[in-house]
Amino acid sequence: MDKDYEKIVFATEDGDEEFFIIEQTMLGGVNYILVTDDIDGEDAGFMVLKEMDDDEDGYVSYDIIEDDGELKSLIAIFNEIVDDFDLEV
Repeated sequence: MDKDYEKIVFATEDGDEEFFIIEQTMLGGVNYILVTDDIDGEDAGFMVLKEMDDDEDGYVSYDIIEDDGELKSLIAIFNEIVDDFDLEV
C-alpha cells in the first residue's frame, strides 16, 4: 500500500488491539470509522465503528455496527470514497 494509515489502539479485556483506520465519514452528525487489523492482506477483515460520546476522562469510545441496514448503508458510502478496497457484508 502506498498510503500511510493512522493506527488506533483499543483497550479490550484481552489487552490492547491495534487497528488501521482506512477511512472515516460523518452521517447524521455521527462519526463512523472503517478499520482493519491487516492493511496488506487480501482477505483482511474490517469493521465499521460508530463513535460514541466522550467519557468524563476525554476518551472516545466506539461501538461495532450490528444493525444490518445501517451497516449496508455505511459500506456503500465507504465503497464510494475508498479506492483500494471493495467491501462486502
